[in-house]
Amino acid sequence: MSDNGGTAAPLLAARDLARTHGRTRALTGASADLHAGEILAVTGPSGSGKSTLLHCLAGIVRPDAGTVTYAGQRLDDLPEKRLSELRRTEFGVVFQFGQLIPELTAVDNVALPLLLAGVPRTDARAAAGEWLERFGVRGQAGLRPGELSGGQAQRTALARALVTSPKIVFADEPTGALDSLASEQVMTALVTTARESGTAVLLITHDAQVAAYADRELRLTDGTVAAGVAL
Repeated sequence: MSDNGGTAAPLLAARDLARTHGRTRALTGASADLHAGEILAVTGPSGSGKSTLLHCLAGIVRPDAGTVTYAGQRLDDLPEKRLSELRRTEFGVVFQFGQLIPELTAVDNVALPLLLAGVPRTDARAAAGEWLERFGVRGQAGLRPGELSGGQAQRTALARALVTSPKIVFADEPTGALDSLASEQVMTALVTTARESGTAVLLITHDAQVAAYADRELRLTDGTVAAGVAL
């Protein structure tokens, strides 16, 4: 479990975030902190603003109001080019259905962030293979996403998110499409790898069993933080 002693400055901090989608108020003054090496679960009912909070924290969308600070810099003020660079290097993102590129093999999906960062193809594929090994899917390296089971595809997506050694992994319902066994395998792999590498994880989930893997839980209700508890 992460121990920040209550004194360390957060790696990522959101203050009073507001975000509206059309006429729907997704966030209404939500605040959250994520410390280096911490696993934080954000829970709440459907429509409570969980995914919108993640998207704002990862720089995928900009809040209508409030601030997001990462490592001392205001994310909500950064140009899109810099935000894209952060998502390729210091942030890893995993979605519920993995969003692997269907035309690429598993190893090439994992290698893609490195290739986009300018790493030579041979080195990128070698690193990708090592990460597939860590997640127990090296044997599926040459398969395309449509040939993988749900659990295999999601572990491949986790390998892709971690291949650049990011500071933070944003995981949006990473087990939502999986059965209980595959969910346990994915979460065990994610938590073990994050602990080993010191990567912080922001985990969006509606599943109490998944949230139990975290150090701390934030509950969202109607777009604002209702509670924060250690687990």
